[in-house]
Amino acid sequence: MSDRSGRAAGKRVLITGAARGMGRSHAVRLAEEGADLIVIDICRSIPELEYPLATTAELDETVRLAEEQGARVVSHVVDVRDAAALSAAVDDGVAQLGGLDASVANAGVLTVGTWDTTTSEQWRAVVDVNLIGTWNTCAAALPHLMKRGGSLINISSAAGVKGTPLHTPYTASKHGVVGLSRALANELAAADIRVNTVHPTGVETGMRPESLHALLGEARPDLVPIFLNAMPIVMAEAIDISNAVLFLVSDESRYVTGLEFKVDAGVSLR
Repeated sequence: MSDRSGRAAGKRVLITGAARGMGRSHAVRLAEEGADLIVIDICRSIPELEYPLATTAELDETVRLAEEQGARVVSHVVDVRDAAALSAAVDDGVAQLGGLDASVANAGVLTVGTWDTTTSEQWRAVVDVNLIGTWNTCAAALPHLMKRGGSLINISSAAGVKGTPLHTPYTASKHGVVGLSRALANELAAADIRVNTVHPTGVETGMRPESLHALLGEARPDLVPIFLNAMPIVMAEAIDISNAVLFLVSDESRYVTGLEFKVDAGVSLR
């Protein structure tokens, strides 16, 4: 156990999709508050996506930034779609850190297209990473959390609570994360395991398909209002989401379960 101070002091936390964007932000924020980390990323691109995924160099940089805060960090290059490899990586991290207290299923991908241009390959890639990958993350963490309780934090989206168009596989998968999390919250409450979802609005990360802007601007400008925040910002910052994650990792949220924690600048109100 770590002897550092902070709101997450002594916590050992698993984070997927940790090489950049929100995942890196979660790692650094939790490290600042005393957590030790298991950080995981695929570190290669997926052909169904129009944007590149993170690299091993970016994952190494996350490790460096977290270690600068005094955290012990175990990193693994793993595809969350590979349940066996993910479980093995988590088991190794737990062995090195001496336990596990929380898991943040953050890895996610996005494709863009109208209903008639979205392919079955895109559906499979998005659902496999976002929904089945979240399940695989929970399943890898739970054998360790069952020993003493803890917190599962599954990153959904504002698209997980509203009918966001033009990326239907993403919207469907993020709704699925909510159903998965609600079911687990009921099943695991008796074991003192809390399960919550976090729902960001748009955040400036590497998950940025440029075709969405072209599609909204040229083909479907009528859909633009669905994507607009109620508050006067275009996008949130990753730290805003990480602060919600920190609360759900910390003992401040010890009786919080089944929550859909919106950090969405009011976009889901529209």
